[in-house]
Amino acid sequence: MEVVASAPGKVLVTGGYLILERPNAGIVLSTNARFYAIVKPIYEDLNPESWAWAWTDVKLTSPQLSRESTYKLSVKHLTLQCASSSESRNPFVENAIQYAVAAARATLDKNKEDALDKLLLQGLDITILGCNDFYSYRNQIEARGLPLTPESLAALSPFTSITFNAEESNVVNSKPEVAKTGLGSSAAMTTAVVAALLHYLGVVNLSSISDKDSMDLDVVHMIAQSAHCIAQGKVGSGFDVSSAVYGSQRYVRFSPEVLSAAQAAVTGMPLEEVIGNILNGKWDHERTKFSLPPLMTLLLGEPGTGGSSTPSMVGAVKKWQKADPEKSQGTWRKLAEANSELETQLNMLSKIAKEHWDAYKFVIGSCSRLKPEKWMEGATEPIKEAIVKALLKARETMLGIRSHMRQMGESAGVPIEPESQTQLLDATINMEGVLLAGVPGAGGFDAIFAVTLGDSSSNVTNAWTSHNVLALLVREDPQGVSLETGDPRSREITSAVSSVQIK
Repeated sequence: MEVVASAPGKVLVTGGYLILERPNAGIVLSTNARFYAIVKPIYEDLNPESWAWAWTDVKLTSPQLSRESTYKLSVKHLTLQCASSSESRNPFVENAIQYAVAAARATLDKNKEDALDKLLLQGLDITILGCNDFYSYRNQIEARGLPLTPESLAALSPFTSITFNAEESNVVNSKPEVAKTGLGSSAAMTTAVVAALLHYLGVVNLSSISDKDSMDLDVVHMIAQSAHCIAQGKVGSGFDVSSAVYGSQRYVRFSPEVLSAAQAAVTGMPLEEVIGNILNGKWDHERTKFSLPPLMTLLLGEPGTGGSSTPSMVGAVKKWQKADPEKSQGTWRKLAEANSELETQLNMLSKIAKEHWDAYKFVIGSCSRLKPEKWMEGATEPIKEAIVKALLKARETMLGIRSHMRQMGESAGVPIEPESQTQLLDATINMEGVLLAGVPGAGGFDAIFAVTLGDSSSNVTNAWTSHNVLALLVREDPQGVSLETGDPRSREITSAVSSVQIK
């Protein structure tokens, strides 16, 4: 039996920094960049003596990193011991395995224990694969002398091997081991592994998920959040894991105390007991379904000016909050109001699209070919005027959000929207058919995003290329965690073969 599950990467459009504290909300969009986890038995047949074994085998393979790790898993205590070199350790997957197996132990009926033991004693063979979009291939494209275009990215083979930033690897402020694009690869990977294992071990059934029946998704969410927080060594806001499980949403974080049980596990509380506390805990996060209105496209660009360290930027902002509570609270209040206003306008546009599709489609098509100052010219009737007003209000609100984020960065002494990004974003938002432009999440040099109307996205990607910005192939996809029909590599091969024209 083989189980393949996938979970998406994310883009935090609003709520950078604020989302760390309740009750501030953020809009997080899930994407078509997905992480896959493949789980199958290592041994097809059980050794008759295996029932007496205290340990079973776990094999973890990451083909893109050319890594394979082997572990011994205690069948009784659920501890995981690495049996291969420690260089290739992956704390996110290790915690995902321990927490998912512990959840199976804690939740399955006594009459299913033999079946669970059998699955565990057959060993767990886990393979993880991340879409190319999670990683930066800028250097490879430039080394091959190819243009910085989405077409060059599309020409790479799926699940391409990843290069390491080997230089200065022992320096504290060195580049990350692998260059990434900021889509939340660790959250997507952890969620995919947890989902695949919980389905494989019979804790949840992901083949029949619907919004109405999300109890199984809730279990995936709680276990993935716990494993991810322990691997990170801190309780983050959790928006990245939440979007990996449920897809695009408006998110308000959970109270950090809900994971105090998971933190207790580190100090020796039995894992099964910990899982019971987590599953019965008071998870008070809020999520509301959200996605971009129709005929709008999310674009992401990689400026190539080197990544930023999110934890150190967050640390600097928190330090500023303590040092200047009055000014910081004022900035946060304005930011929260602007974030809420943008959400209101986008929701209104989605509602109008549903009720007045023809007028909506006409206005979006018309505005996609015009610069913002001319959008109102084609609005000849009240409903079209209302649509343009909502578009212009959303655009104006985004400019306000950027202004507040810049002020926060200046006050805290960190480059939330560096000057190079400001110039690029100003040029982008003033183009034909561009509604929004900004820096996602915590900001910095990592990435920029834009939301375009109708067919105007190619203008933006071309303009970005001329500014030495690589437009990624990432788009919004509101779907969260998903059970796949098979190994994604075989699907890619099939589609590649079918696209070859036989002459």
